[in-house]
Amino acid sequence: MEPYIKNAGGTIVTKSILSGTSKLKWLFRQESEFGNGWIAFGDKDTQEYVDNAENLRVVDYNTLAQIEPTVWKVYYMPIGTDLEFRSDRTGKYFINTKTGEEIREEVKSPMQIAFEKNLRFLNRETYEIEFFERFFQPNKEIKTLLVGESDFPTGEVVLADPLAYLGTKYETDLARKIRSGSYPVELSFYYSKIVGIRIAAARLVISNHEAVRYELAMPKGYTTKDIGKQGVWSFFGVDTGLACFSDLQVAEKYKEFIEQWREEHPKGNIYTDYFAEFFQKSFEKYSDFQKDGGSFLLWQIPETEYRLILFASGMGDGVYSSYWGLDTEGEVTCLVIPFINPEYF
Repeated sequence: MEPYIKNAGGTIVTKSILSGTSKLKWLFRQESEFGNGWIAFGDKDTQEYVDNAENLRVVDYNTLAQIEPTVWKVYYMPIGTDLEFRSDRTGKYFINTKTGEEIREEVKSPMQIAFEKNLRFLNRETYEIEFFERFFQPNKEIKTLLVGESDFPTGEVVLADPLAYLGTKYETDLARKIRSGSYPVELSFYYSKIVGIRIAAARLVISNHEAVRYELAMPKGYTTKDIGKQGVWSFFGVDTGLACFSDLQVAEKYKEFIEQWREEHPKGNIYTDYFAEFFQKSFEKYSDFQKDGGSFLLWQIPETEYRLILFASGMGDGVYSSYWGLDTEGEVTCLVIPFINPEYF
């Protein structure tokens, strides 16, 4: 049977439950250096029975879930949890013996809770300036890295998932232009106990002036006055876990490369058969900043002079907005894409 939870860890279960001579009755979680801390006792287990270590076994939590699938719903409950299992005409559920609460629905993992909070937080019209600044002020949890420069020969900025939408009608072309040239891309890395290393934000550095305010970057043909109007959106979509800043002309060259590659490799996968090798080399060069396999890549489109930086989009697929940093004169200093709010992770 497929496991209910990956890497669920070891769980102490009485032999009576495993053999079927008793049914699950008590489930509690304690601090443990070994396994996940969960302990399961049966309805026929006496104190004398459980005091005998010979009557206890350490099994994967999924083994217990195969005997009583309801336990997968409470896996993520914290240390100190004490539950009684019940089964009656209303269904199967747990009672929290400390509070009397009935637990019938799945208890979400800390990662899922953080992910959902993060989704609700993103794509606002504006944030306090401190929100943007904290991404690029290194501390024990946040590190930054100037990955390299991306080229903008026309100054028309495009945001897109490079593997899904760059060079297509689904990319997001921004209304505001920048001077043609090459600009550094800086990434902010958040080191989380819940989700590991994640790219929290990406910044296209356009000038060395300080940003005093941030403005939502609108798509071509619209201004911030159009926010809220039907059919107007200010975000770009990610469906392969990657994002990038690009120039409109670079996006066209990228499209030409992708189309030629796919023509030459009709059964190929552009990521696994082409980009994966480059991402792995990036990981080997900057292993302190990314997960195995790579989270970002400085890449030059073959047979062109154009450089493009591809980077992972925080928690992965979703919709993300970008924000122009403006100085005291209202001139653009940077373009920032926030991916996660570190407070949730």
